[in-house]
Amino acid sequence: MLIPAWIDGASVPMDKLEVHRRGLRHPAVSVFVLDGAGRVLIQQRAFGKYHTPGLWANTCCTHPHWGEAAADCAARRLHEELGIAGVDLHPAGTVEYRAEVGNGMVEHEVVEIFTARAPDGLAVVPDPAEIAATRWLGLEELAAEIAARPERFTPWLRIYLADHRGTIFGGGA
Repeated sequence: MLIPAWIDGASVPMDKLEVHRRGLRHPAVSVFVLDGAGRVLIQQRAFGKYHTPGLWANTCCTHPHWGEAAADCAARRLHEELGIAGVDLHPAGTVEYRAEVGNGMVEHEVVEIFTARAPDGLAVVPDPAEIAATRWLGLEELAAEIAARPERFTPWLRIYLADHRGTIFGGGA
């Protein structure tokens, strides 16, 4: 899969694995789906993933294909990974982070964050090649679990909750 990566200030199409092996700065997308009770849908990454297998992450995270708009990418991956379609995605800011993610891979991402409100009765149908399990958690409960067992969560979810909670969820609510 070709994704954009920035080399010497220019955006170039590159293989996703090569981008991660080299730790190149690149765009990404993260989505947080929330329900009416203020809970967020999180996913446990499938155990066959090339990095961070079995760790818990936000609802959906991915990389836009070369030439793909971030909002289109977010909607596409929500549907592909979780069977979720037709939710209104709302931009929630842009964050940048760099983290080692195992297997010699580095995520150096400029992430466009989106939130969405889950309608009542939202059907979640995870693709088992992508997702091992899903859970709905309140933000305080999620923060407490991350504090107690950080090794169970992806580096980016830990970073989002520690450093960008207000940006993503509006005032940390």
